[in-house]
Amino acid sequence: MARRRSAPSRDRILVRAPIENKTVKSAGRVLEILEYFDDLQRQSTVMEIADALGYPQSSTSALLRSLVSLGYLNYDPMARTYITSSRVALLGSWVNSQFFAEGAIISMMKELNEQTGDTIVLAVRNGLHIQYIHVIQATSPARLHMTLGTVRPLAASGAGYALLSTMTDSEITRLVMRINAEAQDGEALVKIRDLLEEIAVIRRKGYAFTCDMVTRGGGIIAAPLPRISGQQRMIVGIGGISEVMRGREEELSKALMEQIDARFGRGSRNVVQMPNREPSRIVMPSLQTA
Repeated sequence: MARRRSAPSRDRILVRAPIENKTVKSAGRVLEILEYFDDLQRQSTVMEIADALGYPQSSTSALLRSLVSLGYLNYDPMARTYITSSRVALLGSWVNSQFFAEGAIISMMKELNEQTGDTIVLAVRNGLHIQYIHVIQATSPARLHMTLGTVRPLAASGAGYALLSTMTDSEITRLVMRINAEAQDGEALVKIRDLLEEIAVIRRKGYAFTCDMVTRGGGIIAAPLPRISGQQRMIVGIGGISEVMRGREEELSKALMEQIDARFGRGSRNVVQMPNREPSRIVMPSLQTA
């Protein structure tokens, strides 16, 4: 029987083990917030959460902003609501690996890891960055270690490019304007025209391939996965040593796209269709050497 979803009730929500005095209050509240969403199973506002859990609204708001910053909650600025992110679903997956491995995404990552010997990452957007929420480390001797929780610039990384390829040019333009507006003194600004040309190439190929862009000597081939209802778009990528990956681009990109098509169907790629424009010169080298 499906779990009944209802409005938050303080009596129901707060039937939980009491937080002991020796427990750090903020740590206990973070876990109670995550359990609250597990029980509610929908988006919620600051006021709803504070009322349901009996917290001061100011401290509740601060905790929620921290969890968004860390990638554990998603925030909808239009509706002013929060919901747990895909990263939360992956916490503790190793405890019951046989059950979790049945999921199409994780099992696909494991197969890609076995097939290529390279590091496989799962990433989602976090503000103006892309964040690795699950990583399977490489098994090959020439390997690139990629750390769980790492963030990369959304408009200056392979995984970020893959995510941008699912957005329209106007959406990308607005996003880049925000990125440039928030750039620190001396930080290079993103050139919108150049970026849109690179994203157009990625849309045609179905994947992004960058080398030495963020990590010197490191490269990644990344592609978007079909959107899961209620969650952000996820990106899966193959990471490795740049010199090795340049010689294996065709092999690795084929393995990645075949896995995605086999699991979700080719029609599930949801490629953004842009209006035809006058052809322009595409600057390919910047994808692999920037």
